[in-house]
Amino acid sequence: MKSRIASVALLSASIVVPDISMACSRAVYFGKDGQTVTGRTMDWFISDMDTNQWLYPRGLERNSGTKTPFTWKSKYGSVATTIYEGAAADGMNEKGLVANLLYLPQSEYPPARPDDKRPTLPNSAWVQYVLDNYATTAEAVEGLRKEEFRVVAIQAPTGEPGTVHLSISDASGDSAIFEYLEGKLVIHHGREYQVMTNAPPFDQQISLNKYWQTVGGSIMLPGTNRASDRFVRASYYINEAKQSADPREAVATVFSVMRNVSVPIGIKIPGQPNIADTLWLTVADQKNKVYFYQDTKSPSIVWVDYSKLDFKEGSGARKLQLDGNLDIAGNQTANFKPAEVFKFIVPHD
Repeated sequence: MKSRIASVALLSASIVVPDISMACSRAVYFGKDGQTVTGRTMDWFISDMDTNQWLYPRGLERNSGTKTPFTWKSKYGSVATTIYEGAAADGMNEKGLVANLLYLPQSEYPPARPDDKRPTLPNSAWVQYVLDNYATTAEAVEGLRKEEFRVVAIQAPTGEPGTVHLSISDASGDSAIFEYLEGKLVIHHGREYQVMTNAPPFDQQISLNKYWQTVGGSIMLPGTNRASDRFVRASYYINEAKQSADPREAVATVFSVMRNVSVPIGIKIPGQPNIADTLWLTVADQKNKVYFYQDTKSPSIVWVDYSKLDFKEGSGARKLQLDGNLDIAGNQTANFKPAEVFKFIVPHD
């Protein structure tokens, strides 16, 4: 046992990856009777991200806003959690497809080339494009693999580089991870890809997790808030937890797992000044189409019931004000207000 602990400690020391400011986590829960639930945390070193929720109907005309703009019309209605009133970071559409944007410092997007005439899509619009256009993960994989547009990186209003990767899951539990590495799109598609954090790239995360599976989570789990450690804990707990058909129990379970991989408010680690607090969490019940949100500075959870939302074409975009509204609580389905759609953040040049 001492030998095993020593080897685990050495491995952990050898895989230390500097955590960048946005250090989020995502996991998919497979309950009984098709009870699929996806949860994620949003970690960021600035406490105010101007986070709100937007309801977008079918038939909404979209424009990427870049110099060579990409345009589309939404096929499906959705609710998206947005940041800086210029980027969709998370959301679920009316078909139960969930998209989550997480930080990946190793991201390298396709470079501009004179012979590349494709329109461009800022990664601030990546989540929304997926929610607007696809009902299932398989459809999204098929569509995004065509690379009909070139994804370009934004810079966050705080000056941080907008290097991210994308996870999606559908109501069946099928998942896909999309990363741009060395300018190439890399896709991992399969139900087994149910967890994602940040660095290192996803294939390395899988390898690290396989090692810890040989150790066994009931013996020891890595406990830091490094991305690789959070990946291992999320993988173990999301599968070890009771797999229930009851939506209340399933949602509560996913909230508990996401809190386990959250970064406590105010935690500082010597030598890692950019470890980021968890600011908010979302949990999406993809079977029953209910989308939950909690600000970590609020004792209350809010939720939206899609069965009572109007996604009809022409019904207009609507906004649920979360920023500066920490006392908001409970069912907010009826509280979206008409609002003018914001423009996506785009690259400076």
